[in-house]
Amino acid sequence: MLELKSLNLQKDKVGTLFVPVCEDKEIHDNPTIASLVKKAHNFKDFKGEKDDELLLYDQEKADRVIFSGLGKLEKLDAEALRTFAGKAIKKCISKDISEVLIAVPSAKKTGLEMSDIIEALTSGACLGNHIFDLYKKEKKKKPVQEIALLVNAETAKKFNKLASDISIICEGTILAREWISTPSNEKSPEQLAKAIADAAEKEQLGVTVFDEKVLKEKGCGAILAVGSGSEKPPRMVILEYKAKNAEKTVAFVGKGITFDSGGINLKPGGSSRDMKTDMSGAAAVAATLITIAKLKPKINVIGVMPLVENMPSGSAYRPGDILRTYEGKTVEVGNTDAEGRLILIDALSYLVKNYKPGTVVDLATLTGACIVALGEKIAGVFSFDDSLAEAIVSSGKKTHERCWRLPLPEDYKESLKSEIADLNNISDMNGGGSITAALFLSEFVGETKWAHIDIAGPSSISKPANYCGAGGTGFGVRLLCDLLEKL
Repeated sequence: MLELKSLNLQKDKVGTLFVPVCEDKEIHDNPTIASLVKKAHNFKDFKGEKDDELLLYDQEKADRVIFSGLGKLEKLDAEALRTFAGKAIKKCISKDISEVLIAVPSAKKTGLEMSDIIEALTSGACLGNHIFDLYKKEKKKKPVQEIALLVNAETAKKFNKLASDISIICEGTILAREWISTPSNEKSPEQLAKAIADAAEKEQLGVTVFDEKVLKEKGCGAILAVGSGSEKPPRMVILEYKAKNAEKTVAFVGKGITFDSGGINLKPGGSSRDMKTDMSGAAAVAATLITIAKLKPKINVIGVMPLVENMPSGSAYRPGDILRTYEGKTVEVGNTDAEGRLILIDALSYLVKNYKPGTVVDLATLTGACIVALGEKIAGVFSFDDSLAEAIVSSGKKTHERCWRLPLPEDYKESLKSEIADLNNISDMNGGGSITAALFLSEFVGETKWAHIDIAGPSSISKPANYCGAGGTGFGVRLLCDLLEKL
């Protein structure tokens, strides 16, 4: 879908060319592009300011050239280029343009690393080229068929694999988006488990699926309790990527509530409307494992996804119930809408006991409290391990899947105590809901290096953004793929 190309714009025919422009500095070292930018600056209504745009026809060998303003050079970073590329592709989609060439700025003139420039433009273009129209009778829009980045021959040769790898990672992000945006009536735990297993088997991943009978045999009482109110029984999917002679094993766990009604503690009003997205963690983890199978890193990776539908009924678990977990601890149910942490503790403890990974990271749309703390665009990170937390935050900066570390104060654990069980699934203190939820999870990972990422905010969006349509964002796939390089 995307490739690096070295062309002579005075000889090679081009349909649509997009050129990023700064208002105060020239950022291109290609003489033909620099000449075109100079011509664009001759138009008084185009200054290269942020969101400025100018369209010229029949320039050199290009049928049309679209200049996009980026603002001042000092503000230029990877995310600005990612946004530019995403918007460029979206414009092509709206104009039914099937082929596009994007001029790549100079590393020397921008002060950025060429690898960062290529990665940003590739990811923005690929992610912006996704259209979720599965449920529309009329498919009015079409993705761009051919996207190319204009570079010199040396750069094309040097960064061709990077562009290919980033394209693969973006394909994984899009796969996660598709699963997240699929309505709950078409992704019961059984259906989603099959979809994940089918996609994973194509990439020759190891696949294990536990049905309700196996979950009962294993003693996964928390998962079974959350799923007890639904006619659609729970599943747990385990994906394994094994690298030859790998010395490390990393594991990812993703929360997979395929629909969350809140259970007996029913969610009020319209707040359940978007609860089809409550399996975003599982989608991200599954898509990450499938992506890893294509990239083939030299590290063993395990993905565990508990998949459950949380519904109220005569058979549903209740506030006040005592659950026996896989790990052996008992949990008093303080609220049936704090269900995500319950399915995660069985998955985490099963993983730690049976696979003994060196590092575990879980992703979950866990708490509204995290949205209150950080808003809808930043995920919360919790870990007792400074190096792991710092690596996650660093990967978030690089991919713009932003994360912010929040504390895990030991004394907050007191609020999770129960008079009749080992733990309560909710805290009795005011506020700090995302912190106490993370502390609850920490009770089930033993001494394993562990981090929890609360993606309740950035897992989905209600309105289209620069390189993502409304619906699931696939947040976490690019983050985890980058994190693997740091572990």
